[in-house]
Amino acid sequence: MLNYSRNRAQSKPNRSLSLEAMDLADSKRKNNVSGKVLLSISLITLCIIILKQSPNFSSHSPFSQRQPGVTHVLVTGGAGYIGSHAALRLLKDSHRVTIVDNLSRGNLGAVKVLQQLFPDPAQLQFIYADLGDAKAVNKIFSKNEFDAVMHFAAVAYVGESTLDPLRYYHNITSNTLMVLKAMAAHGVKTLIYSSTCATYGEPKKMPITEETPQVPINPYGKAKKMAEDMIIDFSKNSDMAVMILRYFNVIGSDPEGRLGEAPRPELREHGRISGACFDAALGVIPGLKVKGTDYKTADGTCVRDYIDVTDLVDAHVKALAHAKPKNVGIYNVGTGKGRSVKEFVEACKKATMADIKVEYLERRPGDYAEVYSDPSKILRELNWIAKYTDLQESLQIAWRWQKSHRNGYGN
Repeated sequence: MLNYSRNRAQSKPNRSLSLEAMDLADSKRKNNVSGKVLLSISLITLCIIILKQSPNFSSHSPFSQRQPGVTHVLVTGGAGYIGSHAALRLLKDSHRVTIVDNLSRGNLGAVKVLQQLFPDPAQLQFIYADLGDAKAVNKIFSKNEFDAVMHFAAVAYVGESTLDPLRYYHNITSNTLMVLKAMAAHGVKTLIYSSTCATYGEPKKMPITEETPQVPINPYGKAKKMAEDMIIDFSKNSDMAVMILRYFNVIGSDPEGRLGEAPRPELREHGRISGACFDAALGVIPGLKVKGTDYKTADGTCVRDYIDVTDLVDAHVKALAHAKPKNVGIYNVGTGKGRSVKEFVEACKKATMADIKVEYLERRPGDYAEVYSDPSKILRELNWIAKYTDLQESLQIAWRWQKSHRNGYGN
């Protein structure tokens, strides 16, 4: 019994020594790990310091900081027909351009053309985003220092707007609100807004001036007018410089053949008459459908003011140059001359040298008989006047691009 007790008593110190040895080993192991972590952190910090001291290192994108003498313009809808032509002109004028487009109507091919023409990564960037996504819009404005916004992004077919009005109110009115709120939150002071003569509806008196009452008769025109009203109301209590351009029917393409109009196939039915004429000339569709022959016009077809896209873009550039803080400028952008649909079709036949079959149908919902502008105000205040006023010549230029791009941009 005594021996047993003594042996148990003597075994206790040995167990204690064993535990102490284990604790000491664990402590050394932990110290080694901590030391390695601290060493790694020190090395990473040292590398960052060395990189930042290097002349080739920049922690900021050139788009995230203002540069003296360089105007950074956000072009919404810059992958679209008009937006891409505007981006091309801005880049040619040495502006810095950010294109934002969700490609629902635009073409990535147009962006690629611009990137090839202007490969400097500090001059052009493309961001795929939807303006209806508030978080995405805020992130874009947070990460970029914009001097101005040219807001083109919008669905823009009168006939489609009567079939799907909610889409138009969301895409045009609601999305413009998103852009406006982001501009206000991030201190962007200049807005060039792409509006339309559709806000006037069907005026009783021609030509249309900026004082003509706005009584739109289709959801497209109504949505644009609501967007205009929001912008004007907001501007009353801000120092924002605003230019609203109400333009008429756009035709033509880049005279050097770099860009053109390439609507999606499923939208051809709602598209511009020039696109339908070219499709008929190419044999994509069997012929041209003219909707409405009983309007109170000289030949019974609608009368429109056709403005070349090159002239339209020039008006936007002049608007940007003349924008003034705490001021809203509103301008019609047109030639001041109305042409009937029948006249247009004859000009298209001559431009394409194709025997285009024409089928006359009933009126299209939401259309109006006669619309053409009085552009005297924009001439007087911005020194702008349309230069490409030969209808057949504008169509010939557009036709050259269409013939060499039968599948649009191929994407």
